[in-house]
Amino acid sequence: MSGVQLIHVDREEGGQRLDRWLKKRFAQLTQGAVEKMCRTGQLRVDGGRVKASTRIEAGQEVRVPPLPDVRAMADKPPAARIPENDQKMIQQAVLWKDEHIIALNKPPGLPSQGGSGQGNRHVDGLTEALMFGYKDRPKLVHRLDKDTSGILLLARTDRIARALSEAFRLRSTRKIYWAAVAGVPVPRMGTVRYGLVKAGGHGRGGEGEKMIAVHPRDIPATEGAKRATTDYAVLDALGTRASWCALVPITGRTHQLRAHMAELGHPIVGDGKYGGSGQENLGDGWGAQLGGEISRKLHLHARSLSFDHPITKRRVTLTAPLPDHMRRTWDTLGWHENDVPADPFAEDE
Repeated sequence: MSGVQLIHVDREEGGQRLDRWLKKRFAQLTQGAVEKMCRTGQLRVDGGRVKASTRIEAGQEVRVPPLPDVRAMADKPPAARIPENDQKMIQQAVLWKDEHIIALNKPPGLPSQGGSGQGNRHVDGLTEALMFGYKDRPKLVHRLDKDTSGILLLARTDRIARALSEAFRLRSTRKIYWAAVAGVPVPRMGTVRYGLVKAGGHGRGGEGEKMIAVHPRDIPATEGAKRATTDYAVLDALGTRASWCALVPITGRTHQLRAHMAELGHPIVGDGKYGGSGQENLGDGWGAQLGGEISRKLHLHARSLSFDHPITKRRVTLTAPLPDHMRRTWDTLGWHENDVPADPFAEDE
């Protein structure tokens, strides 16, 4: 084991995520180990607690706790290779790729990264199967919740990872989600501006944490509350029982879309955390389950993503097909993908 290290961030290293910077310097570290060091306060930047996703700046001082010796790690048996069925699954999820970027249509139920309660099977742990002849594994640029499906970008080089991360930070990307929700929001197009504050979970690692909506006027007085904004539009409806909505997260808070729709009284179908049986909805019942032949899985899908390509500078727009459980729901409810505009918020649609 090494001792505590205090490392200054070099000028050319500024702007990187802490976890990526750390794993470049200490190849033996896993994402789960980095997350744990952040969670327990052992890993600090300029003396303050941080998250794995915190961006470090040139000149900052990073406190790194004692780490396993690389030689000791080498004495351990090599980790098992990715099972063949998982390799096939993640490769089949590739929606689009070029020499710089890979876009996945992430299946529901697969976490983006490891962490509390996520287990060992996640996109970040399967990227070795997505190298396609490159020397390095592709890097996640953003994340989706475990049960949310749809478009997820990976960068094939550090340079592209930094460029795309900056694009997400500056909100020059455009993400449109599709969701089935209980009831029909009124008005049929609008904006939700409730803030969000985290309520801790009951597990040792914070499992089960939940975001609580805060009225805009109460945000300044609520400790830990962050402003959050979501645009929504109703694309189709089944009477007053359920509706097909397009959602655009203007900000990118944890569970933002799920918490905002539940706060409106229209929880996303299949959302047990934010739309359980105790959640009143403005359809004709309680909770986010429609019953009958409708799946109990979460009906939230990252349908499209537009971004400026860091190299070609051209605008790239990707569209991801619905996962099986949502496609069956659409068929059951008589909703058709080709009957709605790609971007219902665009003025020329």
